[in-house]
Amino acid sequence: MVKKTKNPVTYTKMKGIVSYFAALIKERKFGSADLLQKLGTRHPIYRHMDAECFLRPEGSSVCDEAGAAALCFTRTTQELQRASAADFDYLKVIGTGSFGKVLLARHRENDRYYAVKVLKKQMILKKNVEGHVMCERSVLLKTVNHPFLVRLHFSFQTRDRLYLVLDYADGGELFYHLQKERVFTESRARFYAAEMASALGYLHSLHIVYRDLKPENILLDSAGHVVLTDFGLCKEGIVGRATTRTFCGTPEYLAPEVLQQREYDRTVDWWGLGAVLHEMLYGLPPFYSADRMVMLSNIMFQPLVLKAGVSKAGRDLLNRLLNRDRAKRLGAKHDVAELQHHSFFSSIRWDDLVAKKIKPPFVPSLSGPDDLTNIDPAFTNLPVPQSLGVCEDAGMTFPGFSYMS
Repeated sequence: MVKKTKNPVTYTKMKGIVSYFAALIKERKFGSADLLQKLGTRHPIYRHMDAECFLRPEGSSVCDEAGAAALCFTRTTQELQRASAADFDYLKVIGTGSFGKVLLARHRENDRYYAVKVLKKQMILKKNVEGHVMCERSVLLKTVNHPFLVRLHFSFQTRDRLYLVLDYADGGELFYHLQKERVFTESRARFYAAEMASALGYLHSLHIVYRDLKPENILLDSAGHVVLTDFGLCKEGIVGRATTRTFCGTPEYLAPEVLQQREYDRTVDWWGLGAVLHEMLYGLPPFYSADRMVMLSNIMFQPLVLKAGVSKAGRDLLNRLLNRDRAKRLGAKHDVAELQHHSFFSSIRWDDLVAKKIKPPFVPSLSGPDDLTNIDPAFTNLPVPQSLGVCEDAGMTFPGFSYMS
């Protein structure tokens, strides 16, 4: 289903794309009843499709697995043995995905709380996405110095599972808060958008394109700051205006050039930021329709209509971020610097933002590190999988995966 760049998207091809989406949706963990409960009855009903199963591999490797392995193997066996599945008490499920679950866990020695992403090797091998898993680990090792990106503390494996031990952002998903409140005030949306832009700009400076910005992947920490997570769809090695063409992402937030299977660059992340900002300000992603075929057509062809209720600067920013011509999209020339100079962000002092000197507009109410108030009950009501803490022979299925900070 590869089309030449200059050919129009025909009805037959559109129908094929939508059929592909529909088949993938069947793999979702939640049924329609659970989804309705998650979204709430007062909010317009729409579905965020699972991005992890919405993949088509590129011809080349998605990350430097050899480099990742070399980094790990410079560590001694004694160091690697310090982190294992048995070191943690697994308390609650706080997220789900195509290949496993994310759990709140407490380290038995240091008594700290972590989010542990547990992936099933069998599912990863079955879907042939080992490269994406190793790429996520590789990206995590490169992003430890930015305040709005989740940090990796340990990674290890057992016979059947892979474990990524990450910061626990106990403020919950932005998606969860947005579903409860429907829309955010413009000042609150501006704050989140600025922190997201800062994180994306940092990734771009490392030649990484994120490719999957959506409210489910944007967490809040205990103070109310953004924590960007889930780097499984990242693409490394995108230097300057270099391009790639993997067909991946989440439909509501796909840039039109991705949907049309054209070459694309880091500006897909600025389209994604525009889509998330639109959802924060208006309650739905841009071009949304309950009919998936209509929505995909809208993304590619429908003019952007911005209703009243948002400032002139906010509407101008959305128009510039959601420009279908990626060469004219805000950020195309000077990346995040172009956003920083836009009038919508005139009140943001960017150095203070990165230093976390700007007080967040919303601080999650928490009684302690194990308070799950801000985590969706659709996750926390799920049973904790058995035998997560059992140490087994790790084998060599994923050489070079283990890491200790």
